Amino acid sequence: MRTGVTELRVLGTKEQLLDSIRERAESDLGIRVHYTALDGMSALQRAILHPDTFDVYDQWHTSDLAWTARAIQPIAIERIERWDEIGTLSLTGRFDSWSKGGQGDSPGRQLWSQPNGMLGNSPSEYVSMVPTVHNADSPGFLPEARRLLGSSEPESWAWLFDERLHGRVAIMADPSLGVIECAMAAQAAGLATFSDLGNLTITEIDTLIDILIEKKKSQHFAGFWSTFEDAVQLVERDDVLVQSIWSPAVTALRARGWEMAVSNPAEGSRGWHSGLCLSSRADPKVVDAAYAYFNWWLEGWAGAQLARQGYYMSVPERTRAHLSDAEWSYWYLGLPAREDIRDNEGKVVARVGQKRDGGSYRDRLSRIAVWNSFMDEHNYLVRRWNEFLAS
Repeated sequence: MRTGVTELRVLGTKEQLLDSIRERAESDLGIRVHYTALDGMSALQRAILHPDTFDVYDQWHTSDLAWTARAIQPIAIERIERWDEIGTLSLTGRFDSWSKGGQGDSPGRQLWSQPNGMLGNSPSEYVSMVPTVHNADSPGFLPEARRLLGSSEPESWAWLFDERLHGRVAIMADPSLGVIECAMAAQAAGLATFSDLGNLTITEIDTLIDILIEKKKSQHFAGFWSTFEDAVQLVERDDVLVQSIWSPAVTALRARGWEMAVSNPAEGSRGWHSGLCLSSRADPKVVDAAYAYFNWWLEGWAGAQLARQGYYMSVPERTRAHLSDAEWSYWYLGLPAREDIRDNEGKVVARVGQKRDGGSYRDRLSRIAVWNSFMDEHNYLVRRWNEFLAS
């Protein structure tokens, strides 16, 4: 660490810990920011087992586990300058009281510190995280998949199990997310039913894993991925036509000339919401820097960087100020592009006249069927998921 300069250690994933964001934060805040970017499961393990190795944990559905493990500490709302500007969706999982909410750990469910020391949805003066980036995920597909399935085929999670795509499908390797998407696929395909997609029982886990093992043994799956870069490589190898996919992979593929589309499944999408947590072992000398970093994230510049790879931010109007009118209209309003839309490197990801798959921010996030969740039987799920991957 440079003499006289505070160093802030941030743990998270590659999709959100962009070098451009780190460099801008350092410049604006006058501190040194060190990023440790891992895949989701590795980041969680580091956070829980070694809270002394980071100051800020940039996570996307694991704050309750980190809280229970006492790896993170309460964040004082009074120190978050833009807290009152955070959107309702980021606090409740809904845009308004009458809109439909999804199953699972929706935003707000594990947000506030409760008098009993647990997390819950009753507002208090302290939170487990500062809500930031979020999105709705669903399968991505190439034009060849549409040719095989027919142009009138309704978009569905069932495509992940469709025999017409045998050997050309990829899914996530992450058990906590992969099992949700596979449960949605199995249910959509009529192979099983689940009472709560965000919290499967042991019997339901066994049913699903048995289906997956049978599919894997028949070589239905072309591959499994852990990061968005892995998902991109599977397409570029010309192995995969349909796969669960994240927005950074979609924009990366489009920037490279691939016609990757994002489905709008009849069953709804899988939602997720990330946030910034404060390590329970953070040196008191860097806590002020951590709060400065939290507040900086809510000023809009970082949100605009991530908007260009398809993500939404908890303070939309702050983000809007750092996007062009054409970018805001395309990414958030779902309107036809008035000019070529480019990623952060200047590469075209949408041509004039194209619309964002799924429509506007409100349209896409109003169709969440289930939010990222850690299930009650998570340990059992991981054992059986690893059995599936090894089969």
